[in-house]
This record gives sequence, structure tokens and C-alpha cells, in this order.
Amino acid sequence: MKAATEASRTPHLSLFSNPMVPNSNSSSQAFPQSITLSKCFSVTPASPVVASEDSEVQSRDSLVVVSFYKFADFHDHADLRKPLKALCEELRVSGGIILAPEGINGSICGTRESVERVLEFVQTDDRLKGLRQIESPVSPEEEAIHHGHSNSSPLAAGEDAPFRWDHVRVKLKKEIVSLGMPTVSPTERVGKYVSPRDWNALISDPDVVVIDVRNDYETRIGRFKGAVDPYTTAFQEFPSWVEDQFQLAEPDGQHSQVEANDSNGSPKKQAEVQGEKMPPRVAMYCTGGIRCEKASSFLLSKGFKEVYHLEGGILKYLEEVPETESLWEGECFVFDKRVSVDHGLAQGTFKLCYGCKKPVSDADMEAPEWEYGVSCPYCYSSKSNEEKERARARQRQFETWGIIGGPDKGRGPTVKKDDSERCENQLSNSV
Repeated sequence: MKAATEASRTPHLSLFSNPMVPNSNSSSQAFPQSITLSKCFSVTPASPVVASEDSEVQSRDSLVVVSFYKFADFHDHADLRKPLKALCEELRVSGGIILAPEGINGSICGTRESVERVLEFVQTDDRLKGLRQIESPVSPEEEAIHHGHSNSSPLAAGEDAPFRWDHVRVKLKKEIVSLGMPTVSPTERVGKYVSPRDWNALISDPDVVVIDVRNDYETRIGRFKGAVDPYTTAFQEFPSWVEDQFQLAEPDGQHSQVEANDSNGSPKKQAEVQGEKMPPRVAMYCTGGIRCEKASSFLLSKGFKEVYHLEGGILKYLEEVPETESLWEGECFVFDKRVSVDHGLAQGTFKLCYGCKKPVSDADMEAPEWEYGVSCPYCYSSKSNEEKERARARQRQFETWGIIGGPDKGRGPTVKKDDSERCENQLSNSV
């Protein structure tokens, strides 16, 4: 993996200090960068039109991807599922949406007009007004997938395709982001939002502990300079990590020795911490803001005093902060066909292993453990021979028929009632 995209690991011993060097330019205001959306393949004007009309047509038919969420008291969330799914299908809006008692979370793709209509419909419920939204550009490949013109990958034709026009999932869950603690509610208490333009100054403060609340396969390809990596494999592990790292007191009244760094990143004398180990100020970030918003609520419930989180997440930061002023290192993993994005939300360099759905670099794909559609260096040893053979069979189906499951997929005999109920339960428990 390229050194530029491999974020250095911060030892757990550095939890109570920020080894970053304060940047004199960090407080300068960032200027939003414009985003140019690619032209939709299906738009071919039949006759010349004036520039203003042509621009209007392109704007109306160009695709956009919008991620959104809102924490709210939403116990009757199930009532929204059917009408929301029907509207998305009618407007050919693809993607995935989660409804839960704590609110809504989704990422959808469609024409700007269609996506705006879906978001307007969602916000007809007063509890869901003021959705937190992040808009991203759409690549030509994604447009082709959305319009059903691509067979370039198993995800393009399989059940997990995020941008196919005929594929939208609206799921009912216990949480819109799974912390495993439904009682933690950002509607009751939440940390302080920090805008992208103010983020550099905050995390450059040596007294602030910066925590990346994403998973290890995400932090592996990029993170903010000086951030602590919890090395979690799922967001549900974050509470346990906090409990282990920030104990309120050591047993038998022992003092904890924690190595701190000075403002230049050099080790300084051991800092003796008695009683409380939690740092005075914590700043957290994640991809789009939803996980760190819930994590901030959890930390406050545990007695942390000053908790901050990046508003709009990494994506908003990469969109608004110029690369010359950025403290971000590497690329940002995203949960769609783009796999990763860089500054300005430009397409990243990472690909996806369809065996484990984790990002891989060009160097990873040169490793002996790499087998397209089957495994990569990060999942090869964890997969049994039977799992690999099933993956190879799935890949052969796709290469032969252009769709996983073969040409008769979805045309099988009528499913028995018990089987139907079992399938529904499996779907409701899936990610």
C-alpha cells in the first residue's frame, strides 16, 4: 500500500495528548469547493436549445447521491416504510434507508428532482425536519449502474448494488446506527458540533484527544493526523473500548502511568494520572457524522465533560477544506460503489474486495491472497475452503450470466410460508 495512503498508527499510550504540531494556518477559513456532476448518459437533446435551457435539462437529469440522517423520537417509524419505498420505486431512486425508533438514516441516488422529492416527503413529518445531508458527485460508472447499463462487478448486478434504479431497501431496525445501546439518545444529549472550517484549530490543540470512531478497515486507508485509532471491527465495540481505555479509577488506588507527547510530538516525562483517566477534551469524527454524534452522547452519559464532533463528518471536511490546508491523510472509505474518496470528494484509488467488502489497494491486489470476487490479504486467512468455493461459484455465475444466481434468479417456485417468514427475519437482521 502506498505510504501516502497508509495512516500511521498511534499507540494507545498517547491517549492523553495530541502529538500534532499546531498549524499557524489552521485557523484560516476554508472555502467550499464547487462540485461538477457528470452528465447523465440518457440525456441526448434531439435539437439545439439555448444555453440556459440546456443547462436546466442537464441539471434536472444529472444524478446526485445524498446521504442523510436525523435522530428523533420516532416510535411509529414502521408506518413510513411502505409509502417511502413506493415513492422511491416510482421515482427510480435507489439506495438504502433505515427507519428506527431513534430516527432515520439513508443514502440514496437519483436525479436531483427525484431525490429532492423523496427528502421533502420524509420531512413532511415534523420530527424529521432538518435532515443532516451530504451531497456527493456521481461518476459515469455509477450513472451507468443506476440506469442498468453496467455489468462491471458483482455488486453492479447483485442484491447489494447501491445505485441500481430498481433497487431500494427501506429497513426497520432497532437503531439507525448500531451501537448496541438503544438507550443512548442524541436527542437527549449530544456533543458540540464543530464546523469543518474550525476543525483544524480544535484538533491542533495538544490538550484535545482526537478519536476516530470508524472501523479498522476504514482507518487503515486514511485518518486525521494525530488521531487515536480504537482498532474496532464494528461500531458496537466502541463502548467496550471506551470502558477499557478510560477507567474512572485504577484498582487498589494505583496510579496510571501514561506517556504523553509535547506539542512537537516528542515524548515527554511520564504523566501520573490519579483517579479519573478521562481527558478533559475529546474530539471525534466519522464518515458523515452520524456515528460520532451517537458516540458523543455515549461519552457524555459516562461523565465526559467536553465532547466535540466534526459536523458533516470527513466527507464535509474533504468537500469544504482545500487540500493545501487539510490535516487529513490518505483517503476516506465510503459505503457505496466509489469505495473511497479524496479531497474535493474526487474518486479515490481503492477497490473493493467482494469477499469481505473491505477496501484494497493496487498493491493488495498483487498479493498471492488476492482472488477477484473471493478473497484479499485481509480476509484470506479467515475464510474456510468451503466459503472460498462458494465465492468462486458465485463469481462464475456472475461471469456467465451477468447476475449472481443465474438467469432464473427470482423466478423460482412459490416460497412456503415458514420459509418466507424466515427470509424476512434474516433481512431485518442484516446490515
